[in-house]
Amino acid sequence: MHHDAVQPGDRVLVVDDVLATGGTANAAAQLVGATGAAVAGFSFLIELGFLKGRQRLQGRRVEALLHYA
Repeated sequence: MHHDAVQPGDRVLVVDDVLATGGTANAAAQLVGATGAAVAGFSFLIELGFLKGRQRLQGRRVEALLHYA
């Protein structure tokens, strides 16, 4: 993420292709938070539910188009 991509007070939707363990999405949320912006939620094309990545993102809105249990 570029250092001036978001500003303090912005609301950011993190979009990624796959939610697996949630590590990448959680790291993205930390980067967004470090800028003073807030993560509004996460959007994924595919969620691999058996890897329990959604648990790592608890307390935040998570949407996925396809879910594989």
